[in-house]
Amino acid sequence: MPEGPQPGFRRAAILGTGLIGGSFALALEKNFPAIRRVGFDRKDALERARARGAIQESASDLAGAVQGADLIYIALPIGAVIESLPQIAAAASPDALVTDACSTKAVICRSAQEYFRNGARFLGGHPIAGKETSGVDHAVETLFRGSRYALIAQETDPDSRVRKFAALLRTLGAEPDWCDAETHDWAVGIVSHLPQLLSVALARVVQDESDETGLPVTLAGQGLEDMLRLAGSPYSMWRDICLTNSENISRSLDRLTQAVDYLRTILASKELEEEFRAANELYKLLHKPQSQGGGQS
Repeated sequence: MPEGPQPGFRRAAILGTGLIGGSFALALEKNFPAIRRVGFDRKDALERARARGAIQESASDLAGAVQGADLIYIALPIGAVIESLPQIAAAASPDALVTDACSTKAVICRSAQEYFRNGARFLGGHPIAGKETSGVDHAVETLFRGSRYALIAQETDPDSRVRKFAALLRTLGAEPDWCDAETHDWAVGIVSHLPQLLSVALARVVQDESDETGLPVTLAGQGLEDMLRLAGSPYSMWRDICLTNSENISRSLDRLTQAVDYLRTILASKELEEEFRAANELYKLLHKPQSQGGGQS
């Protein structure tokens, strides 16, 4: 009987069993059932994660979850990740790989450098996948399939733990993108964080323009719903993102303001056609069949 993919890890601690952590755990269960999965989260979240089969064990404290794990996957909010790094570094096994799944990287990776000096290896990560809904109830084993996955390291990194994790991601259907933390934060500031805030701003305009008759919302079609999909994302998820990538986001908003101002000046001119043509080209480049877990993160 042919062997399945070899995991390279024996025990995974999933710190945060919501949408991302829960989906990662479910993907491990599907593709690497030999990896023992232990979760750390609030009691009710752990109960739901265990009921769904995402985890097999639960821990009430970080040290207990991390103990004995050779893969530590941190899917907590950014502020909680930064706060927990010292304790994780102190409790992690020397041979462990510790990786996070946060949407900004520079602040976290700088903090990790302070605590992960010997033994356990910290690898910054960011799955470019998600939904506007949160929680393990919305987790799916296919969330990472067909997506990119940023890793804050060089592809030629000699650490075998990094290579094993990259191989694991490929088995889950994700393709690693190797970059430094600053480049990552600049890029996602444009293609992820800016669209989120644009969606929020558009929602505010529509709300402020609405009257007692329900207009203009009653005349809205699918286009507005598509544009406002990201507006369904909770502030609790985006607060720390905006705090830790404010400079890049601010620069992106400035650039968007310039683009909107330019459109205002060419509304009645032939140049508007060229803007549509350029937009159409980018849409064609990006438009491809989405996997079940497709979306911005």
